[in-house]
Amino acid sequence: MNEFPGRWVEGVSALLSPLLLLTGVLLRLGYDGFFPSQLAAFAESPTLMTVSYSCCTAGLVLAFPVVIGLARRAGSVWGGMAVLLGLLARTFHAGINHLAFQLVDAQGLPQAQKTMEDAYSAFHIFHAVNIATFLGWIVLAVATWRSGALGRVQSVALGLMSALPLGVLKGTGPMSIVAALGLCVAFLPYAIKLFREGERPKWWAFPLAGAILAGAVFLGEVG
Repeated sequence: MNEFPGRWVEGVSALLSPLLLLTGVLLRLGYDGFFPSQLAAFAESPTLMTVSYSCCTAGLVLAFPVVIGLARRAGSVWGGMAVLLGLLARTFHAGINHLAFQLVDAQGLPQAQKTMEDAYSAFHIFHAVNIATFLGWIVLAVATWRSGALGRVQSVALGLMSALPLGVLKGTGPMSIVAALGLCVAFLPYAIKLFREGERPKWWAFPLAGAILAGAVFLGEVG
């Protein structure tokens, strides 16, 4: 019996997650990393910044199945839970990022920057998991190395995700690139390994999955 989330879901996620994150990080390379400049970048290049932030968010969300699978293989409940909490916090931040960009369109750049400056330090519940967001990847990386779920180089690379800047409207800096490349080194060989294990899915599974995904996107846009 397949264990959740399933080998193919985990494999596809391990393939797409790091590539999307790295793409999103590189797309906004060259803009200052702090929120006023990120909002200014959106005002200047809204499509570029929307694609950049969307890719990063999709990459982080797609990491969920891989983290669950790795935590199970490594026997790391605490590492897995800490990373998942951190990913939830980053998803929460992504929602704030989206709203901030809409403020640029609705209020203009100066007012949007002023609004975000006034609200930037407001309390939210995910402040409580900031430490887990940083340390969770390191705990999980140690567990994957000790258990043999990942090789030594892959485990070290996985731990580099702790360097990914945390918070609202964070641009690209050296640590962002290091973290995204680390996830590529950790996840891509793992994806290949998962694809090679066990039986291949039936031929009709791929077009069916594509049709379901396309239908979900369509319903989400019109609904």
